Amino acid sequence: MSSPFDVFITGDDEVLDLLAQEWARQTSTLQLIASENFASPAVMAATGSVLTNKYSEGYPGRRYYGGNQVVDEIEDLARRRLIGLFGADHANVQPHSGANANVAVYQALLEPGDTVLAMRLDQGGHLTHGSPASMTSKAWNFVSYGVTPRNDDPAAPGEMIDFDNVRDMALTHRPRMIVAGATAYARRIDPAPFREIADEVGALLMFDSAHVAGLIAGGSHPNPVPYADVVTFTTHKTLRGPRGGAILCRSDHAKAIDMAVFPGQQGGPLEHAIAAKAVAFREAAQASFSTYTRQVVANASAFGDALAREGFRLVSGGSENHMVLLDLRDFDADLTGKVAQEVLDRAGITTNRNTIPDDPRSAFITSGLRVGTAAETTAGLREDEFATVASLMARALREREDAAKVERVREEVAELCALFDPYASFTK
Repeated sequence: MSSPFDVFITGDDEVLDLLAQEWARQTSTLQLIASENFASPAVMAATGSVLTNKYSEGYPGRRYYGGNQVVDEIEDLARRRLIGLFGADHANVQPHSGANANVAVYQALLEPGDTVLAMRLDQGGHLTHGSPASMTSKAWNFVSYGVTPRNDDPAAPGEMIDFDNVRDMALTHRPRMIVAGATAYARRIDPAPFREIADEVGALLMFDSAHVAGLIAGGSHPNPVPYADVVTFTTHKTLRGPRGGAILCRSDHAKAIDMAVFPGQQGGPLEHAIAAKAVAFREAAQASFSTYTRQVVANASAFGDALAREGFRLVSGGSENHMVLLDLRDFDADLTGKVAQEVLDRAGITTNRNTIPDDPRSAFITSGLRVGTAAETTAGLREDEFATVASLMARALREREDAAKVERVREEVAELCALFDPYASFTK
């Protein structure tokens, strides 16, 4: 077994074998986790470049170590490209992750104990939106808004952000900050109502666009930058860059944000990752990337429709972004998200279990499954192929007690993946 990394790693057969195994897994099975994508060879090359050798604590022109002339140019290039991509005043490209970016914003703009209004984790929010499991809930007073109740009327499906609830909670608690954005929400998030509510109660508005940053860059989701005081995101999901985070903000928050990232939280930035971010920002500025994001959204809508035909219930009734959130109970009342994820793994289909609004099961078991189309759209799948994937998923789950039938699904998955290798041009 081999991979394109063999030329770079010699004398370490254990690591080479593991890399080759992961290469084979990614290219011979379907990657449907909504927070994953296939980075370009250029992004991967920058991530593994000589820049990993350089320590560059501080910011361009204000480093605490010598020899940063080139690194300064790289980081400035990444910032300029990001500002141009989203139309922001200021960019910080140093956060190691989206969670780091979020916490840096809280540290920069809040005092300990300040009240923050954000989306409930079990209804689509993120750990850093005040989950009891996160340090954010210990440093700041988080209160939560949720989604509207389930409604099986296709004209008004429910499970959408409840802006009446957002406003009521804001008026009751008078938060210092309101956080928009989600990690398991299949609909567009309009930033305008959040801005109106924030202005009504005198709150700052932060938009966590971790999942939809690429869709925003490609024009397939509303841009929150004109509305929000601060926008955070990850660079490795729909934006298709390296693993990492970034922050955009208005100019009057720039100094506080930069100081919260360094020295407030992080030491030396990962300049090899920042170079890869610069590559990804340039790629996202191309017309082809807009075409890609439109296909991601079209694929998610078609995928959801096909899954619904197989008997799955779509939380909120459909998808308007890159993900579909499934309630498994209509498909099979006994099927949990944990079991579904494990069965689909055996069938060569990578997904993740996920809570759904008002889930009666624990977050480890769940009644839901989250799937996304960003990675396999990069690989070249379109609506017809995603309909096939929906059928394969349903077969594997219906026949989950029959190992031979699950294995047959895996073989069909491998046949499909062989036609859509995301790195075919890289490995020729």
